[in-house]
Amino acid sequence: MLLDAFKRAQDGAKRKKWDKIYIAIDIHDTIVYGNYKTDELPTEFIGRSEEILQDWSKRDDIVLLIYTCSHPGEIIKYIEFFANHNIIFKYANQNSDVPNDALGCYDDKLYFNVLIEDKSGFNAETEWDGLDEYVKNNNFNYAG
Repeated sequence: MLLDAFKRAQDGAKRKKWDKIYIAIDIHDTIVYGNYKTDELPTEFIGRSEEILQDWSKRDDIVLLIYTCSHPGEIIKYIEFFANHNIIFKYANQNSDVPNDALGCYDDKLYFNVLIEDKSGFNAETEWDGLDEYVKNNNFNYAG
């Protein structure tokens, strides 16, 4: 299912001659295990999520976005935590690269091509590797 979203994103990038896609990613139970304690920031990576997101952070054809309901102070801590692990998120809960236009208003909903979120069915224990394999074998830069 999620792999289909990547394929649609690639097809759309090719059709629209885009130079990148935007991937919005939830934090808890998607990148790191949620511990559901208010006094401790969860930081235990799930499977190969750390390595995969490090690789994706190096790509010019992918922009990573944090998609979370974490409180603002926690988001700041997570941005720093991920940066210390060489995982670069350009934005958190927003995407200033894509302005409002005649087709869409992004004031209250960030623009993304793919959403990786446990609550939408992503299984972090089993699906990271398949997504990574697809991304490694495909380019999303079709700007001409």
